[in-house]
Amino acid sequence: MTSRTADAPLAGIGVLVTRPREQAGPLVAALAAQGADPVQFPTLAILPPLDPAPLQAGLDRLADMDLAIFISPTAVAHGLAAARTRGPWPSRLPVAAVGAGTARALAAADLPPAMHPTTGEDSEHLLAHLASLPDWQRMAGKQIALFRGETGRETLAEALRAQGAHVHYLPCYRRGRPPQADPAPILEGLTTGRIRAVTAYSAETLDNLLALLGPGAISLLKPIPLFVPHPRIAAHARARGLADTIDCAGGDARLVARIVEYFAHD
Repeated sequence: MTSRTADAPLAGIGVLVTRPREQAGPLVAALAAQGADPVQFPTLAILPPLDPAPLQAGLDRLADMDLAIFISPTAVAHGLAAARTRGPWPSRLPVAAVGAGTARALAAADLPPAMHPTTGEDSEHLLAHLASLPDWQRMAGKQIALFRGETGRETLAEALRAQGAHVHYLPCYRRGRPPQADPAPILEGLTTGRIRAVTAYSAETLDNLLALLGPGAISLLKPIPLFVPHPRIAAHARARGLADTIDCAGGDARLVARIVEYFAHD
């Protein structure tokens, strides 16, 4: 473990990490490496799908698909776990990932190299990347398996269907509020100044945080910078009244770098 020193860029700065605990490790480690004091308070839980039938139906047809798209590292973990209960991954089935982090998760799971955008971490960037590849410029008639949560943006599926593809959802997890989350230590940390930065990786994560902190959450968080990984989440946060929101598109490394930059001028 990296030891904190007084001259580390984020020494003495508490950073609230709201990601699900099973996803927070790399961010917590990256913050600690810069001397920060990461405070974990998961406001989102990753749960099994309420209805497993759509996932099982999709897995029944997986070998007939032309492409499998994974929407997130969470989809990789839960989707592959479900797929591998049926046997090995179909050898002729290529994979695509919404971003580099998801592609790394697929590589770590020993799947073939995933097609993914080299810039950006969202559906729009993946669509543009696929459109740049000769083999994927014509989607008409393609059978596409989309590993994702039970809910989420429809942008990717709608765009692929508009091009004539047949998109099959394989919902392999769902997001929910943690059943037990005591906000008292977080409220104290925000009030006393121990927590000087907040991170949120989705609009739902932020909304759950505000709900868990209670009626005074907006007033309490307004003076504290909020770091998010996408312009869409930043817009949502500002609409909720959190003006000091910093968009850090580019994954964990970029988000931590932006926190370091912010406090270098604090």
